Amino acid sequence: MLKELHRSKKVQLWLGLFTGIAFGFFLQKGGVTRYDVIMGQLLLTDFTVVKIMLSAVATGMVGIYAMRSLGLVRLNPKAGSIGASVVGGLIFGVGFATLGYCPGTVAGAVGNGFLDALVGGIVGILIGAAAFAHVFPRLDRSVLNWGSVGTVTIPELLKVNAWVVIVPIVALIILLLRWID
Repeated sequence: MLKELHRSKKVQLWLGLFTGIAFGFFLQKGGVTRYDVIMGQLLLTDFTVVKIMLSAVATGMVGIYAMRSLGLVRLNPKAGSIGASVVGGLIFGVGFATLGYCPGTVAGAVGNGFLDALVGGIVGILIGAAAFAHVFPRLDRSVLNWGSVGTVTIPELLKVNAWVVIVPIVALIILLLRWID
């Protein structure tokens, strides 16, 4: 069944549309599409964003590895590096701090009808993507490839069963969520 789903581009598009709408709905219901919530997070006065992100990390980690254990999905991690993470984090951070939205929350804010997200966010994303596409071929790859870790996952790096990593991380996330509350 999953192989048929993978081959059907039309079903994938509909599934993507449904998933995107659900994602936006839950972002809006969680309150993270509101500028004041994002600013509260950046000022360390409102931890709604952290709670939602940590909940998503724990749920996603358990869900993906449970499906992997059942043979329903296959992981295809992309190569990573410290340099690319630092450069990407700086670019993301500047945009996030400037506008007060990340790409996911800006889409949800546009859906809410927030004009600042539409003008600043969507236009900013398009300009940023175009600028990056223009500059990327000329970037110094030594910076982006610095500290390359390849396509290894943390359990593979530690040479342990994935659940040996997942269970304590999820437990720590739950403790952190309870402490934040």
